[in-house]
Order: sequence, then structure tokens, then C-alpha cells
Amino acid sequence: MSSSRHQLTDLSGTFELKNGVRMPYLGLGVFQCDNVVEAVTLALETGYRLVDTASIYENEAEVGEAVRASRVPREEIFVTSKIWNTDQGYNSTLDAFEASLKRTRLDYLDLCLIHWPVEGKYKETWRALETLYREKRVRAIGVSNFLKHHLEDLMADATVIPMVNQVEFHPYLVQQELVDFCFSNVIQYQACSPMMRGNVFKLDAMNALAEKYSKTIAQIVLRWDLQKGVATIPKSSKKERIITNADIFDFELHPDDVAFIDSMDCGKRFGPDPDNFDF
Repeated sequence: MSSSRHQLTDLSGTFELKNGVRMPYLGLGVFQCDNVVEAVTLALETGYRLVDTASIYENEAEVGEAVRASRVPREEIFVTSKIWNTDQGYNSTLDAFEASLKRTRLDYLDLCLIHWPVEGKYKETWRALETLYREKRVRAIGVSNFLKHHLEDLMADATVIPMVNQVEFHPYLVQQELVDFCFSNVIQYQACSPMMRGNVFKLDAMNALAEKYSKTIAQIVLRWDLQKGVATIPKSSKKERIITNADIFDFELHPDDVAFIDSMDCGKRFGPDPDNFDF
């Protein structure tokens, strides 16, 4: 998967989802983010057009405030939120979605995801998202932290195939088989924790690549994501980081370097295991 398949132009660029909706390929994540209103406002001023939140982050209201106050028209901003585990099930998902809309004070969400594959619940949760999608309350629906067997199980009964799978993705956790499965089913892969929760900055190999291209390690990682056709949502509340993370469109990683980063995959997670979580 290279940039030849996905045109990478600038910060306003998008990947097309299965239903034709265009999702910005680079966005701002706000998990454990300080000063969310300021961070989102700065990101929108810088040119970001996607903001990724979740009910469990307890900052949907701040995201909504920044989006509503922005000079950027609402229809140009892509807002993602997620259904938390304790809200899963058909009716409770519908209620949770309404609560998210109420907190953001937005008329619709662009993308709503199932946050984790809660056993025995996620199929009913998905059925509720399909209802919301049919009612045009949300422009696209998808999942987060789903492995191949979760996706296959969900798709066996689904009337709408998930449009996005947001998964931990970084040089130590590539999961190429899962990436390939998603692409073959036109499920857009999206990287969360692209910086390995800060651990990527400790890697000598990444430092060497940063020096080679005269870029930061973060810029190398984000460019690698996009060249693999993976959308990405680095989180930051620091002004300079938000700006430099977006400065990745004036260079291209050589295919050998993309393959080298791929080869660092050792199956190491910095977040919970989708097959073994207890929350």
C-alpha cells in the first residue's frame, strides 16, 4: 500500500470511505488532551479538518465548543466520537449517541465508532449504529480496536460493513494481516497511538530516519502511516507539535524505508489487548 494508491496532497487531503464520504487522513486526537478548546481551535486554524473524541474522554463538550466557534464551516469539519463499553447494547447505544450530540451541541456526527469489541454486546451496538446511519444522524459508522475475528463475526450479520477500523498502529504493532483484511473489505484503517505513547521517540532507528530526511521522528511516523494508506490522529495540546505534525507533505519516504519501519513490527502493544480487556 503506497501513496500511489492514495494521493497525498496536503493537510486538507482525504481518503474516501466505502460510502463515498471523504474523511481527512490526518486529524487531531484529544485523548487525555489538556486545554482541548485551545488545541482544537489551533488545529482548525492550522488546517486540520478532523477531530477525534469519545464519550469516555469526557471532552466532547469542549470539542463541540471549538467546532461551533470556529470560522471553518461545520460541513468542512469531520467530528468522530465513540460508544463506550458500558453503553453498548441497542437501546443504550441510541441513548449514548444522543448524549454525545447533546454534549457537543452539534446536529450530527461525521463518524461514530464502537470503542471496544465488548463480547455479547457489539452486534446489538452495531445494529443501533446502522439505525442511526440509515436515519442520517451520522455520516459514517465504524469500529475501534477490532481484530480480524471480531470484524468477521460482526460482518456475518451486518447490513452495513464498518467503514473505519481505528486501531493501535505504530512501528512496533503493524498487524499487516489486519491492515490487508481491512483494505480488502474497503474498511479504512486509522491509527491511534501512532507515537507508541511516547515510546517511539526513544528508538535509535527512528532517530536515524529523522536525521536522514531532516524531519522529526513524529513526522516520519505520520508520513509512514499515510504512505501505507492508514489515516492517523496524533494527539497533542502543544502548539508547536500540532503545527509540525502537519508539516509532512514536502517529502516522501523511500519504499525501502517504509519496508524498514514495517520490519520493526514485534507485536508490542502500549494499549490494552482487544482480545483481553476488562473494562
